[in-house]
Amino acid sequence: MEKGPYEELEHTADWALRIRAPDFAGLLQRAAEGMLGLIEVKPLRQDGAPHLLELEGLDREDLLVRWLEEFLYALEARGTTFLLDELEVVDDQHLRARVREVPATRPRKDIKAVTYHGLEIRPADGGLEATVVFDV
Repeated sequence: MEKGPYEELEHTADWALRIRAPDFAGLLQRAAEGMLGLIEVKPLRQDGAPHLLELEGLDREDLLVRWLEEFLYALEARGTTFLLDELEVVDDQHLRARVREVPATRPRKDIKAVTYHGLEIRPADGGLEATVVFDV
């Protein structure tokens, strides 16, 4: 059976999401889609204010957590989400993303934080795979 780009995993007190993609940029994009899917958030429209997000991390795992935290912060602070227009992974510690910030539906479930618990980005099936655990 073919594996999808992401799947929800059973976890005792938190939520976990396994993400698969052909490359790191795809992994970042699918991780955001998966997280927003878990909390059932959708954009309310397609046009929005353009933004350039530039993020740095200590390594790929840290960069992944910081990327997802940007989405959570926009949702919690402004009730918005990002629509991705372009994502450039400069290196394992830096990314640039052109996004449109748009109003979003309220989450049906809450995520308190993206954690580093067991986070490892590893090669899998010709691409990359990571498991992200969310504190709920």
